[in-house]
Amino acid sequence: MHLGIGAFHRAHQAVFTELAAAATGRDDWGITGVTQRSASVRDQLGPQDGLYSVLERGRGAAPLRVVGSVREVLVGPDDPVAVVDRIADPAVRVVTLTVTEKGYRRGATGRLDRSDPEVMADLAGRPPRTAVGQLVRGLQRRLASDAGPVTLLSCDNLVGNGTVLRGLLDDFLDALPPAEVHGLADWIATSVRFPSCMVDRIVPATTAEDRAEALAVLGLEDRGVVVTEPFSQWVVEDDFAADRPAWELAGAVLTRDVAAWETVKLRMLNATHSMLAYLGALRGHETIAAALADDHLATAAAALMVEDVAPTLRVSDGLDLADYRREVLARFANPALRHRTVQVAMDGSQKLPVRLLGTIRDRLAAGAVPRYAALAVAGWMVYVARGRDVRDRDLPLEDPLADRLRAAAATGDGDPRRLVSSMLDIQEIFGTDLRDHDELRAVLIDHVAGLTGVRG
Repeated sequence: MHLGIGAFHRAHQAVFTELAAAATGRDDWGITGVTQRSASVRDQLGPQDGLYSVLERGRGAAPLRVVGSVREVLVGPDDPVAVVDRIADPAVRVVTLTVTEKGYRRGATGRLDRSDPEVMADLAGRPPRTAVGQLVRGLQRRLASDAGPVTLLSCDNLVGNGTVLRGLLDDFLDALPPAEVHGLADWIATSVRFPSCMVDRIVPATTAEDRAEALAVLGLEDRGVVVTEPFSQWVVEDDFAADRPAWELAGAVLTRDVAAWETVKLRMLNATHSMLAYLGALRGHETIAAALADDHLATAAAALMVEDVAPTLRVSDGLDLADYRREVLARFANPALRHRTVQVAMDGSQKLPVRLLGTIRDRLAAGAVPRYAALAVAGWMVYVARGRDVRDRDLPLEDPLADRLRAAAATGDGDPRRLVSSMLDIQEIFGTDLRDHDELRAVLIDHVAGLTGVRG
């Protein structure tokens, strides 16, 4: 079962599941996907019996592949009871998640935000609509019906995503009346596993041109086609409560140590992606590839990885950081993907803490000022505050803290010092330590002034 069946899952974990079945010659694993918001994926795949195609673009691209591992799609908001029923089904042995960083509904401390209206409603007993609520209620049902052990596998870009997910479920349980959770914590301890994992594949939004190409190849319309790059990686902690697909036969890495892989990816790849998104969008570049073709931004991207990120990393055996850096930049430069800067720029309040702020904290602790990581954060601040690119085109702000961010940007009133101060005051993003660091504040002000052309 998968919570959050968007384009990324269909181009990544679902493909690994399909390839694992092909490698074993057994078709005994399928996926029930759950959309957490709109019914679009169900409406796309339902008339196609769950079938859809994966269109790779770029050097080394494989031929168009039709994927059949998705057997059912449920719409969470329309039928939350069915979601709980499916989680409780004894046939379900693994529940994976790609609900994005904001889907975990964490507060400033990283714990479950019990003041979130959706979380409050789930705690009050409505059929659950949050991912954590769905999982807890599903586990309650599994215990009551003796449905057997299950693995909950977060595939989102969170540091220690398995540990994070386990902590959020504990928070939800702690907020429930004891009578509702009698014996559940003990059962979870013995029958549920929360492995961490790292996922990596670029999956831009599908366009009309992509659908037309799929039509030309297939000879029929595919409303669910997803587009991606040839590269795909999945590193999974080998800690499962029950059976699982043979993902290692499809190329997944099963390991006891995901943390080093995960940190390298978040800080090298994801952070650079965000930097190019904000700075590129401000400079009028529509795609990540176009942003990287800008010599100024290409220099900044490489410097971020070399000067700020690399000194903070514990490198996994067999991983050459220089090769990894070059591979990341080559993937970003792939013009065939057309990964839009404004798409990558979404949900910055959730992405910055896990992609950039860890690097900033580590470098500050080492007595260094991370100028390029600070430039990426400054780019986000200006993106939020200005809302327009150099061509005066609108830059959409899609973020769970959008209203809070707009209010903070308005307080800045175009002045770099005031803008930086008002943004750093948002504890949900920056905590309290970064706000009070004078050297970081100074470099952020300098970058914001350079990006806006306003000098104090």
